[in-house]
Amino acid sequence: MKPVRLADLVRIFSGHVDDVLGDPDKTVTCAMPFDQAGPEAVTFADNAGMCRRVKDSRAGAVVVPRQFSDPAAMPVILSDNPRLAFARIMQHFYPENHPFSGISSRAAIGNDFVCGAGTAVAPLAFIGDGVKLGDRAVIYPQVFIGNNVSIGDDTVILPNVSVLENCVIGCRVILGSGTVIGADGFGFTPDEKGRHSKIPQTGIVQIDDDVEIGASNTIDRATFGRTLIRQGVKTDNHVHIGHNVTIGEHTIVVAQVGIAGSTTIGKNVVVAGQAGIGGHLTIGDNAVIGPQAGVVRNVATGQTVSGTPEMPHGQWLRVQRIVSRLPEIKKQVADLQRRLDSLEKDPGGKSKKDFLQDH
Repeated sequence: MKPVRLADLVRIFSGHVDDVLGDPDKTVTCAMPFDQAGPEAVTFADNAGMCRRVKDSRAGAVVVPRQFSDPAAMPVILSDNPRLAFARIMQHFYPENHPFSGISSRAAIGNDFVCGAGTAVAPLAFIGDGVKLGDRAVIYPQVFIGNNVSIGDDTVILPNVSVLENCVIGCRVILGSGTVIGADGFGFTPDEKGRHSKIPQTGIVQIDDDVEIGASNTIDRATFGRTLIRQGVKTDNHVHIGHNVTIGEHTIVVAQVGIAGSTTIGKNVVVAGQAGIGGHLTIGDNAVIGPQAGVVRNVATGQTVSGTPEMPHGQWLRVQRIVSRLPEIKKQVADLQRRLDSLEKDPGGKSKKDFLQDH
């Protein structure tokens, strides 16, 4: 990796890093974790414990909070958000590198194909009729793109992804390996003999700009209209999103989440791992759905819920403290019941009222 002056890093990432304390001409060649960084590496410290250790670090430079004031042997780079600044620096040192370029003659490409400048289509990809690819779009091997799909600039579609007919993918989107965009929604209706008749799924999936979809996701097309993944959404691996769902801007969906059809999720929501969200619900902006939660009611804006069925997180914590004591409580209740029964058989003893007052 070519050496980079710290002063140049500050210039490149203006807005994420602010200034250098120490030698601005010091050069670094890579980015490394705090405990592994050597003299040629830049690293970061973003909490009080790590900042106390900066003076002992072997790193060539450390990205630290703006208020950092402890003396250090190496230069430090000031930032309002050291973790974010370090992520940007990592992107500089480790840029995305695709192993192919151009449009392979071994790709199957349909009629009326339109692509922008710098597009790369790998061998064994299949592209249907009427497909539009933006500038610098990258299509990996064994990707299937159905008829009339539109894909924006700088979007990367990794191996074994299927984007089915008429779906719309924005710019700077990443679709992880094995993902299916635009599968039929799960729509059936029973007939008079109890057999399930399929309801045609005629809509699309629309994924807006700057979305990253993890590996092995399934996002179902709408029955009518569209299933909508708005700008900046990030999903982990093994997520299922049902038909006609809308997910708001910059929401995070963690692994193994299932979202049933026609649910609307707001902006900046966090849906933790293995949570299940029922259909036709509304999850407000900035809500947090806890891990393994089962959501069966609407969740208000800013609310944090946990458990199955979901409840306010504070209440769920109180319930969990009781759950661990249930065997003990069961014994206590059984003992009280036996003592009450004995009072009923002894008319000369205490009354139930007196007994309960004593206990």
